[in-house]
Amino acid sequence: MTIKISGKISKKGFGFGVWALETANGEVYELKDPSPELTKITTSVTIEGVIREDIMTIAAIGPVLEVNNFQEDT
Repeated sequence: MTIKISGKISKKGFGFGVWALETANGEVYELKDPSPELTKITTSVTIEGVIREDIMTIAAIGPVLEVNNFQEDT
C-alpha cells in the first residue's frame, strides 16, 4: 500500500550513516536507497512510498520506507 508522508530528511549516524525522514510528530522512517536529489533537500519534503516490512536493517530506527517519488515542500 502506497502512503504519503511529510517531514525533514536527515542523516543518522549509524555505521556509514542512514538517511531518514522525520515527521513533525516525531515518527522516523529509514529511507531505502534514497536518490542523491532527495538527500540534498534541506527543507520539508513529501514522500510517496511503500513501507517495506520484509526488510530489517542494522540501524533499526523505524520502518523502512521505499521511495516511489517525492517533492520538496514550499
